[in-house]
Amino acid sequence: MQNSITIQNLKCGGCANTIKNKISEIENISSIEIDIDRSNISFSTKNNEDLLRVKDKLKAIGYPSIDEDNSLVSKAKSFVSCATGKISS
Repeated sequence: MQNSITIQNLKCGGCANTIKNKISEIENISSIEIDIDRSNISFSTKNNEDLLRVKDKLKAIGYPSIDEDNSLVSKAKSFVSCATGKISS
């Protein structure tokens, strides 16, 4: 099943790198594509539970979906995730 999530705090390739690495760790997730300009992530899952796992992981690393609260904590987490993504690329 193909899915798409528009997220907050996606700023650059460092962010995209971290997101792709973290999402690919989740079982049953494949075909991950990230559109930085549109702040959109698309990917394939086997069921809705996998989609919820992706949303939870994104929120945990500072990239909540647009329908979730973007707190100061989320913004700080995304800053750290972005830096980590830049270093590991």
